[in-house]
Amino acid sequence: MAELVVALDYKDSASALAMARELKGVVPWVKVGLELFTAEGPAVITGLKELGFKVFLDLKFFDIPNTVQGAVRSAARLGVDMVNIHALGGERMAKAAMQGCAEGVPSGTKPPFVLAVTMLTSMAEGDLPVENAPSPSEMALDLAVKAEQYGLNGVVCSGLEAEAIKDACGQKFICLTPGIRPASAAGDDQRRVVTPAQAVRNGSDYLVVGRPVTGAASPLEAAQAIVEEMRSI
Repeated sequence: MAELVVALDYKDSASALAMARELKGVVPWVKVGLELFTAEGPAVITGLKELGFKVFLDLKFFDIPNTVQGAVRSAARLGVDMVNIHALGGERMAKAAMQGCAEGVPSGTKPPFVLAVTMLTSMAEGDLPVENAPSPSEMALDLAVKAEQYGLNGVVCSGLEAEAIKDACGQKFICLTPGIRPASAAGDDQRRVVTPAQAVRNGSDYLVVGRPVTGAASPLEAAQAIVEEMRSI
């Protein structure tokens, strides 16, 4: 069954932890991204783990293989449950990430999932800065197939691409989907979006939702509504 991941896109750990406490018991996963981790560092991961959450560290590592290996090693040592790299880094970088994951995971614990970012869900047709570029969905599928061949656990992709990726890579290959927007949500910078129900129908395993939950009048009720929609499929 698909699981909800709430993006804690805050400037400080006090705000992030306060929201996490409000969602505890309904939301199993939280996401820590660039802004929060840059501001607060590993301490915010520790705080969230102490509250009982599974943590997706969303830093999208993209560098030379040795650097990415060390970064994933450090993330695994922190005890995160999921981490991501860019699929465009290629085979050597992907395999280095998996090696770093194996090196960093504490003895007797489950290693984090290592996912590859295919195409950002904020990007649409014509956004790639190259001539005659394939569509975002075509490129996402191609990158996902390569990520599976490289030994990664799954990909970050739009719900628009999840079904094709599952068909090509197998049902056990993880699809984590940002750009989830309930039908009633206002527009924002996400462009390749789907509703929670659409994402689950298409095969997404994890649904990342930020502002529609954290910006709601009642974040807990908003999260509960999304979880109910996910479970109704």
